[in-house]
Amino acid sequence: MAVKILSVDDETDLELLLTQYFRRKIRNGEYEFFFAHNGLEALQVLLKHPDIAIILSDINMPEMDGLTLLTKINEMRIPSLKCIMVSAYGDMDNIRHAMNKGAFDFATKPIDLDDLQLTIDKAVEQIEYIKSAQKEHAQLVDIQADLSVAREIQQAILPRVFDLKIKDPGAVDSFASMLAAKDVGGDFYDIFAIDDHRIGFTIADVSGKGVPAAIFMAVSRTLIKATGLQGVPSNECMATVNDILCGESVGSMFVTVFYGIYDLNTGVVSFTNAGHNPPYILWADGTVEQLKCSCNLVLGAVEGIPFTSESLQLNSGDALVMYTDGVTEAENKNHDQFGESRLEAELAALKGADSKQIVNTINAKVKEFINGAPQSDDITQLVIRIK
Repeated sequence: MAVKILSVDDETDLELLLTQYFRRKIRNGEYEFFFAHNGLEALQVLLKHPDIAIILSDINMPEMDGLTLLTKINEMRIPSLKCIMVSAYGDMDNIRHAMNKGAFDFATKPIDLDDLQLTIDKAVEQIEYIKSAQKEHAQLVDIQADLSVAREIQQAILPRVFDLKIKDPGAVDSFASMLAAKDVGGDFYDIFAIDDHRIGFTIADVSGKGVPAAIFMAVSRTLIKATGLQGVPSNECMATVNDILCGESVGSMFVTVFYGIYDLNTGVVSFTNAGHNPPYILWADGTVEQLKCSCNLVLGAVEGIPFTSESLQLNSGDALVMYTDGVTEAENKNHDQFGESRLEAELAALKGADSKQIVNTINAKVKEFINGAPQSDDITQLVIRIK
């Protein structure tokens, strides 16, 4: 598209001079000139043609001079609009004043048109750079808006209400939270009723961050829940999901998962740990113990491998505390980590607390520990307590 240039000068012979010198660029559609004879006329032309990119303005003009026009243009706040001021060679005070008020450059009379061409070329280069930056900024704003929507969607697919449709809803007290390090996260949790006496639950951490991890997270969560609802043992569920993820994995992504099934009739948790952080058991008497788990591989890495399941007996008052490494690896400004020992100590002080109290307290302790340091990883917890 042609660069639109507005020449503002009360000397009418300048119009003929410019159109003659730049005739080839005008004929080729590179430049399009507009003309005004004072600042007031220039403002009227700008209203009709707001896409004018360069203003070539004399300083000394009747009705409204160039410096006043420059002030009015500055009030428009159009970064891509460049003003080149023109005045007599000896009028350096006004030229300096114009430059201090934000003029892009200046030319002196009699105008050296070859030099003016170079100045216009420089202005065009700056204009293109500014417009490119504005376009990138607009794209970033759009991306940020999309990420905000994605965050809302991601939070919406994670359970917020923990009322399970089981024969004795009051038998289990559960709560969870996921605090994403970025707009969207790669951690997830889930809890669902398999039938009237069995509950499936999972916590997981996808490799990577941002949008790719969030998409992989949504796929993994859906697969685990869909497979788990069939009532298959925990190790079979992990094997099935692993094979599907291996077949669909992009960019060598994987996910660590702890998946368990709690049977209300027996109090037994059957679980499979696929490369995830071992949970803690907060026993009813207040002691804290890290759950001993077999070392299964993460999901999405190697197809066709077997997974081992194990079991755990829980009784009234016992709580299973699951978390992602964003909890224990949270760093303060000195790069010290929250750590497992600190987590164990905080859990030991929560004897008798319900699941929501446990989750909220640990989140608060982690926040207090990092003390304003940037969050480097998603912080996710899931707690199931037997009532």
